[in-house]
Amino acid sequence: MDSLLQQKEEMIERQLRSRGIDDERVLSAMEEVPREKFIKKDLVEFAYRDAPLPIEEEQTISQPYIVALMAQILELEPSDKVLDVGTGSGYAAAVMSRIADEVYTVERHKVLAETASKRFQDLGYDNIFVLHGDGTQGWEEHAPYDAINVAAGGPDVPEPLKEQLAEDGRLIIPVGKEPRQQRLVKLNKADGEIQRKNLGRVQFVPLIGLSGWENEDRESDVKSKKPAPSKQSLPDMIAGEAEPFSDIDSAELAPLLERIGDSRVVLLGEATHGTSEFYRMRSRITRALVEEKGFNIVAVEADWPDAAHIDRFVRDTNVELPTQKPFTKFPSWMWRNEETKDLISKLRLYNDTVETHDDKVGFFGLDLYSLYSSIDAVINYLSDVDPDLSELAKRRYSCLTPYENNPARYGAAASSGRFRNCEKGVVNMLEEMLENRVELTTHDGDKYLDAVQNARLVANAERYYRSMYVSSNQSWNQRDSHMFETLQALLDYENSDSKAVVWAHNSHVGNAMATEMSGRGEHNIGQLAKEEYGDDTYNVGFGTDHGTVAAASMWGGQMNFKDIRPSLDDSYERVMHQSDVEKFMLPLRDKSKTVIKKLEKSHLERAIGVIYRPETELQSHYFQASLPNQFDEYIWFDETKAITPVETSTAEGEDKMPETYPFGV
Repeated sequence: MDSLLQQKEEMIERQLRSRGIDDERVLSAMEEVPREKFIKKDLVEFAYRDAPLPIEEEQTISQPYIVALMAQILELEPSDKVLDVGTGSGYAAAVMSRIADEVYTVERHKVLAETASKRFQDLGYDNIFVLHGDGTQGWEEHAPYDAINVAAGGPDVPEPLKEQLAEDGRLIIPVGKEPRQQRLVKLNKADGEIQRKNLGRVQFVPLIGLSGWENEDRESDVKSKKPAPSKQSLPDMIAGEAEPFSDIDSAELAPLLERIGDSRVVLLGEATHGTSEFYRMRSRITRALVEEKGFNIVAVEADWPDAAHIDRFVRDTNVELPTQKPFTKFPSWMWRNEETKDLISKLRLYNDTVETHDDKVGFFGLDLYSLYSSIDAVINYLSDVDPDLSELAKRRYSCLTPYENNPARYGAAASSGRFRNCEKGVVNMLEEMLENRVELTTHDGDKYLDAVQNARLVANAERYYRSMYVSSNQSWNQRDSHMFETLQALLDYENSDSKAVVWAHNSHVGNAMATEMSGRGEHNIGQLAKEEYGDDTYNVGFGTDHGTVAAASMWGGQMNFKDIRPSLDDSYERVMHQSDVEKFMLPLRDKSKTVIKKLEKSHLERAIGVIYRPETELQSHYFQASLPNQFDEYIWFDETKAITPVETSTAEGEDKMPETYPFGV
């Protein structure tokens, strides 16, 4: 209980106050209502996380920030009568009931209505009244309402709700002609006239009802209808253009390599972080690029110090390794798996045939979650080559030391305006190491590259954790900008002829400009690479319809092998599945082809990371995209299976270089 109270306090400060929730009535209500009473018992430990959580009937309880934001926008007064459409768990109604005089809430799912009603009774909230019915029609018996809160997205504002709004009343609702592209809209009624204000992009479950979307299985009445017959269906066109293959080992890669041409950067995606076929196909393509096109950099969505263990084994370098065991933090299975181990072994075998060290292919991490390992690496390196600079590094990094066990807490503290000197110090540290490049590289070029990249990581990670408490899109942009900067640093450090293969999730390597990410002001590696290198960048996406995947249910949770649900209607995955071609490569660059033009129309696309929540699949894992503008190539596996994790075992010693190194430590 003490832990939950502490989490609630952190929610108030970090999720609400620091993000602009300043209505003291709302903050007081959020503090009073126990969110843990509105979710499943097995999810109680996550009650105050800044995320939606699954509830019964495949619905969700909104993240605390959204509940607080909508309550604040409604400008609730103690005398108000409120209509709440979409009771769900009842959490939002409970929060509003702590401010307003009466709350009338309507829920179309009988089970949810009954469960919420019992929760209100148990908590003694006797000013909330529940109706099982169609929320799009409101609750006319008790109208008019001073405030109306709609917790689901409709094609437009239902007319019955407008009619039930009182003079000087406020109504808030997510609206969008496409269910996945909603904007939060606020209506104010004054002198009988309704004023409408757009408040930005949001994402809610569909508003089902007579004045909303027609049914639940499809996202709208438009999507529930089968497409009009045509001379040739889109799946048939895909089947005609696709380059099928029977298995990964025998797949003919020559056409793909020809399309890649002289590209300097090839980005290989994945639709999940735990699918064997994606890893194995990327490995096959990577080896071909290394052996046939001279690619010498493999850069992956992993932390730099962890990847350094692999790089030392692959290239047989003298870089001093971090003391922490590699790939042991969540999600360890993402790189500690048999598929990655096989790639590592093959890269080592290739490098054994290369005469000079400079021509060997390296393995590098792009991500920035290793803040404290990187600090240690910089200090240890400088202690050998420049002791004075090492002491300076210790002083500059000391402001981060108290937060070693939880760097996110540094972000919370920094968001208040403190630690500006810390920000300046870590940036200056990187600048001095770059300025002293000539002198420092005389000792060992590989060691210098490792150290300066760790210094870059510290500077960018400091910004990343600080930006977490400003907005989610800023932290996303900071992370992807860091990964792209790291990629550029690797390309620039090697030589002008260097070429890089990037392994990361589709959401990082596909051009963000072709997805709903751009509407949120987010960019990614794929977009930045296209802007920098143009057609010398080749983006490859991957997809699947069904199978199994290695994933957790919550961040930091246990890895499980989960069944991937068959794809949703109106998704790219469904169209690919309907082509009846089990495995294929589909070129997407030729925009003159009819199939590409048809694929350019926005569809849903699935993204599964290290977390998979099939019970809220639409809300958690689908987004809108234009596939041919997102990728240059798409590789399809209709049915897939999970990766095979490698368990941590006792080290056998570096000198012996066991087959499982670096996963054997």
